[in-house]
Amino acid sequence: MSTRKAALFLTGFLICIGQAIIAQGFPNYEGGFKFELSEDGSKYIRIISWVQGQAVYNTEDTFDVNGNQNSNLSFNLRRARILLYSQLNRNFLIVTHFGLNNLNSNTISPTGKGEGSQLFFHGAWVEYNLNKNHALGGGLHYFNGISRLNSQSTLNMMTLDNHRQAWATLGLSDQFGRHVGIFAKGRFNKLQYRVSINEASVSSLDERDPVAGGEAVYRGRSLLGSKKAGKTFAGYFDYQIFDEESNLLPYKVGTYLGEKRVFNIGAGFFLHPGGAVIDNGSTLQPELAGEDVFIYAVDAFYDAPLSDKGNALTAYALYQVADYGKNYLFGPYGTGNFFCSHAGYVFKGDMTKRRYQPYISYEWQSYDAVDDNRNSIGIGINAYRSGHHSKFTLEYKSDVFGDTKSNYLILQAMIYL
Repeated sequence: MSTRKAALFLTGFLICIGQAIIAQGFPNYEGGFKFELSEDGSKYIRIISWVQGQAVYNTEDTFDVNGNQNSNLSFNLRRARILLYSQLNRNFLIVTHFGLNNLNSNTISPTGKGEGSQLFFHGAWVEYNLNKNHALGGGLHYFNGISRLNSQSTLNMMTLDNHRQAWATLGLSDQFGRHVGIFAKGRFNKLQYRVSINEASVSSLDERDPVAGGEAVYRGRSLLGSKKAGKTFAGYFDYQIFDEESNLLPYKVGTYLGEKRVFNIGAGFFLHPGGAVIDNGSTLQPELAGEDVFIYAVDAFYDAPLSDKGNALTAYALYQVADYGKNYLFGPYGTGNFFCSHAGYVFKGDMTKRRYQPYISYEWQSYDAVDDNRNSIGIGINAYRSGHHSKFTLEYKSDVFGDTKSNYLILQAMIYL
């Protein structure tokens, strides 16, 4: 970039910072921080930044490792992210996404050098267009399979956060829901697709060792090696009955607030051959064997205005079947079945001013390893001041799993530019 173009870029950046925030899809938004570097718009840089802060009230009493009672009220920096993407021309795209998550009193560090304070890549990939409908790419990417929620955008969720079990491989075979690998994406008329072949991570949140005659653990690559358990395969396909959604980036929209008329039916999968490990031997003579991890799902998404009055309905449902190996159970993950659904109603109003969207969500999950089912219900309301660009969310969430019960009241404030 020449000195003159660099100066223009910085000037434009500073001017944009000083401008008022206008919501996504509004005429004055004009693509946000998008800097066109050619007259036809084929060469550009786009910058997206967002921050989500939370106040969390836990109705249950909890205690720290020293036996001291924790405060029921706590504060949390849920997300702080920056995403950049740019084109040299219409044939090439590069995407870089970095930030941090869940910075709180337990993860913050005195000098900002602790593990919880560190920025890391949530994505870094390149993409090559084969034609206007199909593309290939590779890197650390988010073109996941299974379901719409497994590639959920964190900018425009309708509920306070995603249904956790829908991010079905997060931290087990990937880096925070992203794999290193290659992908293909595109559309055949109304049918969109994304498929990928990826490297499985050697490290995993599941650090357990397999026990003779016991349940599976998710440590295939570290215990069996890359030849037996080194690759994962994923795909998601959705038929777009009404308006077509953009697939330039992998992030699936949670609610359009009535700006589109969308009805999609989807299905997807994730396969990790040898991803789980069991011990068929004895304590003295272990005999490790791999088990395939296979997860598949069907889902439906509806988002549309109701007549011309400015009200809009958003609804989503997902049914997911997960096989992580024999009697697998680790945190929210487990071999079994998962159903979740949510619905919200946004009331009419001036889109440049405040609008309200009450919603309700429900989750149910069964596990092969135990008799108890997990049930969660959430009731909340979004207050939009400039669409998703300035949003407050208040949600009450209740979760019951066996004898464990949790109840939270969370207030979240988000701004994204």
